[in-house]
Amino acid sequence: MNNATNDKEHMNKTFSGGFNIASKDRPLKYYQWGNHCEGWNLVDESDFSVKLESMPPGTEETLHYHQQAQQFFFILKGSAFFEIDGKLTGLNEGQGMHIRPKIKHRIINRSDEELQFILCSQPSTQKDRFNFA
Repeated sequence: MNNATNDKEHMNKTFSGGFNIASKDRPLKYYQWGNHCEGWNLVDESDFSVKLESMPPGTEETLHYHQQAQQFFFILKGSAFFEIDGKLTGLNEGQGMHIRPKIKHRIINRSDEELQFILCSQPSTQKDRFNFA
């Protein structure tokens, strides 16, 4: 058996001790959202989630808040603006932002480049997202 095949077999395996290996190529779940934005669930538990998300140039998320979940966004590629309680804050590659529960927020890609970021939520945002029109 060659190493590439062996490596691929390990990518979706749950190991004894309760850990998984996840990647963009082998996520727990792939999804699309917004205007051609993409996401990959890497950890999807009721009390904690980790996602990799991608936003094309000129896209933005709907303004919303979470009643219970706190979130941490970490920019992997590109730059982002966050609207937080009506104020804009910019983040660049290698920077992150912690957003506490009940804070109105959204992420915006005003650049000419794709934006990629990691999003950690605790607890998960399942059934805990409240959008503003």
